[in-house]
Amino acid sequence: MNPTKVNTLTLLLCLLPGVGYLLVFFGLPLVTVVFGSFTSRAPGASPITLDTWITLFSSPVYLDGLWFSLWLGIAPTAVSLLVSLPLSALMQANETSQKLFGTLYRIPLVVPGVVAGFLVLVILDRGGMASRLLMPLGIPMPRLVRDDWGVGAIIASSWKTIPFMTLIIAGAMAAISKDILAAARTLGANRLTVLWRIQLPLAQPGITAAVLLSFIGSLGSYVIPSLLGPAYPLPLSVHMFAEGFQKGNWPMVYAMGTLLSVLAIAVLLAYYAIVGSFSRGSAALTARS
Repeated sequence: MNPTKVNTLTLLLCLLPGVGYLLVFFGLPLVTVVFGSFTSRAPGASPITLDTWITLFSSPVYLDGLWFSLWLGIAPTAVSLLVSLPLSALMQANETSQKLFGTLYRIPLVVPGVVAGFLVLVILDRGGMASRLLMPLGIPMPRLVRDDWGVGAIIASSWKTIPFMTLIIAGAMAAISKDILAAARTLGANRLTVLWRIQLPLAQPGITAAVLLSFIGSLGSYVIPSLLGPAYPLPLSVHMFAEGFQKGNWPMVYAMGTLLSVLAIAVLLAYYAIVGSFSRGSAALTARS
């Protein structure tokens, strides 16, 4: 037998367990969801139809839910990133800060999302703990729960996302050689310069993974938006539950799931484009200096 064919066959056999697992447990369900979005539950309807997609894109309720889902995915991720980046950098400063912040940021990891939602509800809702504390001072409590912008849901999602994002980013920063950081400080770079020009670029793969995983989790969250979000609009994740388990409209559920997946991919590509532009700009600036 040809040695090339033997090597190819051996490679395929080695890849079969991993690739087969991905195809069976990820590829097949994804294909099923996409195909199911083009079916209809109406009696006598065509096996393949665009009726579900037409309804999805022509209904203001679903379109508003789509944009609100995007908002509830991007806002907590951005807030968490703004907190996690300096927190991860502080943890690399010295052993004392690493022990202090390393203990504090892990606390929300063990708290379930529904418990975090109830904590925000009890503290920030009108008549809650914060409102009672501000009442003797004559300071009115702004509406932060079930408000139009979903501030309560964003706070709860960020509270859960920050430790998860910090865990990944701090690990990526910890993998950076201490010699590189020491050399930068020897050459006169301050802490902010070291963070901006060395730690962030070298930790970029970890930051990207943290942003992606956090965004997907916030985009598809159901418990926190349904508990703390406004009555209208509702994110597509909440509509999916209502359409599937309350109305039995599974083609619409499949269409919403497909749309959320496409939306996540589009945001990921946009993020990569922004990061790539930022990296090229930093490289050009370094070359000129």
